[in-house]
Amino acid sequence: MIREIDRPEKLTFRLIARDQQHSDFDWMSIDCGTTRVGKVRGFLDDKNLTVYSINIFPEFEGCGYARKTIEMFKSNFDTIIADRARHTAIGFWEKMGFAADNNGNYVWKRRQQ
Repeated sequence: MIREIDRPEKLTFRLIARDQQHSDFDWMSIDCGTTRVGKVRGFLDDKNLTVYSINIFPEFEGCGYARKTIEMFKSNFDTIIADRARHTAIGFWEKMGFAADNNGNYVWKRRQQ
């Protein structure tokens, strides 16, 4: 799956599904042009996504790449779970509209229309 976001920086996302790499996780690279700026480790289940980690490489932190990645996820999934969010990342997940589920996870659900 490759998806571009129409922003000043064109991001592309390349999914490497767990069955393609003999892994328990789905991996997604986050690229800006020809430069890899980060990666996501997760688990895709139809219209639901569990994010175990999102890692923007240090030299690209603060550029909005994580925010743009989550925005793309929100446009493609009905439910997103940030599994056991790190204490230092809670503010990020809350700003992105996620709510604590009292199990250490932060959850976002698409509003039913």
